[in-house]
Amino acid sequence: MHMVNTKTALPSAEIDSVSVGKLKLIFQLLKFRLSFLVAFSAAFGYLLATKGQPNYVVLTALSVGGFLISGASIIINQILEKDLDKLMTRTANRPLPTERMSVQEAVICGIVVGAIGFGLLAIFTNMLTGVLALISMLLYGLVYTPLKRVGVIAVWVGAVPGALPPLLGWIAYTGEFTKEGLLIFLIQFVWQFPHFWAIAWVADEDYKKAGFRLLPAEGERNFNSALQIMLGALVLIPVSILPAYIGITGVTSAVVVGIAGLLFFLPTLQLITSPSRKAALTIMFASFIYLPVVQIAFLLDKI
Repeated sequence: MHMVNTKTALPSAEIDSVSVGKLKLIFQLLKFRLSFLVAFSAAFGYLLATKGQPNYVVLTALSVGGFLISGASIIINQILEKDLDKLMTRTANRPLPTERMSVQEAVICGIVVGAIGFGLLAIFTNMLTGVLALISMLLYGLVYTPLKRVGVIAVWVGAVPGALPPLLGWIAYTGEFTKEGLLIFLIQFVWQFPHFWAIAWVADEDYKKAGFRLLPAEGERNFNSALQIMLGALVLIPVSILPAYIGITGVTSAVVVGIAGLLFFLPTLQLITSPSRKAALTIMFASFIYLPVVQIAFLLDKI
């Protein structure tokens, strides 16, 4: 009769548990939802360029590569801000501030994830896409991140890597900069300002614990900050209609985008007339909805 050796079985179970725990930490470190949105925007740019007739191998490599490059950018951000993250309620439970993951582990994870992401883009799309993605990662991680404690200049710098994914998707197909690709970059660039400033308004008290002053008017929740959020949403309407004007998309998407832009714009008026966290929260959620609606409308109209 064979006896079960619990002394050898137990460590194996513990090792499995530790491995699952580490994977969960890596998942948290990559900020799945944000990185997924980056991958979605890159796929949108590629599908728009191919007119709905993609090479699915390239599309998959672009999406996974974009996701991983985004994840690497976010890892750099979290490494540099680990001590600041401890000060804010919204970030205090992240893997690095809680010391559930060491900085060395995060560095290794960031290097591996970034290298795989760059490799996928360089091999399966083209070198220009890979290099631009790498520049985006470094700009976000090493320039935008430290500038967050300087002031609103960080938002302008951060808007560039934030707007690059659809352009990367376009270049993954065309292999070059074109006015069409730059226009879909411009739409996402302009969108960044009302989107991010609404988040900064909502999280203002938490941000200030870490020394972040990201609102446009001297870093304060006031009329001038609300006005600039409103102006950003207003400018976004004609900019988002431009693709139909130059023939990238058609009239149907222009109507959908115009209505979406108006619905995004209206809550910003409320922020001006009745400044409040609730009004800013409405704008923030509207911004999350606006971008995928516009991108899907473009695709459906073109395809």
